[in-house]
Amino acid sequence: MTVEQNVEKWLASSLVPEYLKEELRNASAEQRNDFFYKDVEFGTGGMRGLLGPGHNRMNIFTVRKVTVGFAKYLLQTYKDAKSRGVVISCDNRHHSRDFVLVSSQVLNDFGIKTYIFDSLRPTPLLSFATRYKNAVGGIMITASHNPKEYNGYKVYDDTGCQLIPEQIQPLLDIIANLGDELDLTYEVSPSRGEQIVLTNEVDDAFMEKVHSVAINKDDKKVTKIVFTPQCGTSSVLGRRLFKELGYEFYPVLSQCDPDPDFSTTKSPNPEKKEAYEEAIKLAKQVKADLILTTDPDADRCGLGFLNSKGEYELFTGNQTGALLIDYVLSNRKRLNLLKPNSIICDTIVTSTLGEKIAQNYGVGYKSFLTGFKYIGHAIFEAESTKAFTFEFGYEESYGYIFDTFCRDKDSLESLLMIAEMTNHYLLQGIRLDQALDNLYKQYGYHINKLFDIYFEGEKGLQEMANIMNKLRNDDLAEINGVKVTKIEDYQLKLVKENGKLTKLEGFPVSNVLKYYLEDGSWLAIRPSGTEPKCKFYYEAVDKDETIAKSKPDNFHNYILNLLGLKK
Repeated sequence: MTVEQNVEKWLASSLVPEYLKEELRNASAEQRNDFFYKDVEFGTGGMRGLLGPGHNRMNIFTVRKVTVGFAKYLLQTYKDAKSRGVVISCDNRHHSRDFVLVSSQVLNDFGIKTYIFDSLRPTPLLSFATRYKNAVGGIMITASHNPKEYNGYKVYDDTGCQLIPEQIQPLLDIIANLGDELDLTYEVSPSRGEQIVLTNEVDDAFMEKVHSVAINKDDKKVTKIVFTPQCGTSSVLGRRLFKELGYEFYPVLSQCDPDPDFSTTKSPNPEKKEAYEEAIKLAKQVKADLILTTDPDADRCGLGFLNSKGEYELFTGNQTGALLIDYVLSNRKRLNLLKPNSIICDTIVTSTLGEKIAQNYGVGYKSFLTGFKYIGHAIFEAESTKAFTFEFGYEESYGYIFDTFCRDKDSLESLLMIAEMTNHYLLQGIRLDQALDNLYKQYGYHINKLFDIYFEGEKGLQEMANIMNKLRNDDLAEINGVKVTKIEDYQLKLVKENGKLTKLEGFPVSNVLKYYLEDGSWLAIRPSGTEPKCKFYYEAVDKDETIAKSKPDNFHNYILNLLGLKK
């Protein structure tokens, strides 16, 4: 069907609510094309997209279609899917509750029992609850840290982990054969599944597990904390956690109530400095030592702190991750808790500093593609094969996990461990910038930068494809004067090193290019799986801090010039 035929079909349908029809009527020709030129897709973080009408938007019809596919997938995969059921949760975004109820209704229609919460809950709690209730799957309605115009849909297996490629492909095949979302029908089971509202018992069980990750829980609490949930799902459990731990803490009250418009924060994304503005104001008033924030679905955690110069400073996910690895492994080693086969898990775009720290403690590491589902699946592998012992998992985008009871990144565990680490250092008179500088002096300065370039609409997809094709066709021998020693192409599954091509093993196919440089630096480029942008990752390594800090921008400018892109 043409775009205009689709528009007319949606406007004429009695199923389409008036608010979606109104958006269609008011849309420009370009916007209408964007509504329908493709289906909203699953990426590294599930299905995520702008809210609105059409099959390239998040709405009750696209959610219903995907849930029909998920129901069919579960019934094919698990003989006891109907009785074990599915857990469903959501964050604070527009239509999140609507999407929960639509998903629950569809699953019930197929005879599958559903567990829903009485209100919004964090993503890590959804992961935990899936295993806690022995369910065959989970659904989390969330757009994570995206702007207010977005929502999303993530699916989990019976281990509480997001589906990895070999699991999700059969689901995608089912969805692809369902046809148009407005015309979609199915036979309702004569024995509809039951919808059960979960009690606080699940919250309490989860929080008990969160407390169990503490290492130095008996340390005197001298850290003063400012906390903001960014209008999202960690408001209740985050404040509860700090109270139970015994910290003096101050919530940013204007950002504690659920707000789908995020009207009291400039950004709900912990990676953005604007997300900390209100928290820093409060921190200055109360003279706080530590600022902690979570994103709306509370899987990621950001960190700010009062440094040794008396100023408030923010750390990146890589910096926080390095500190956490050193703190956790050093203390677990002190307590004889590390095993000979202990490992940490990270991603291919995460700083190499964490790996070097782990190796210093005799701990191995495994790197995966971006997407915490791969780390979650590694936990399942560790438990199933006993080949290694999972100690810690993280990615540069502010996600951390310290135990195995949750199979997605968990800001509640992170809140506890970052607070404990900060407190432990403060008892020794050490601020976090001093602790990190000690690591840099030992392992070299590792400076990471991420640059995003947005490419909107159908044209943008082609522009991103052109960028990746140009890079694959340009055999880069050097980048800004530094020799390229190795190139990894995760789409073609090839490694080029010393003029020779070998197969890239151990990774699923993904549209990523990674370049290793002679000075120990690296860069990686990939189109985002959840937003219309291309991501450029850089890590510069040098013993000299000034030189290390200058390299990422120089590398990026070189790549932009090569690709003919503007800053």
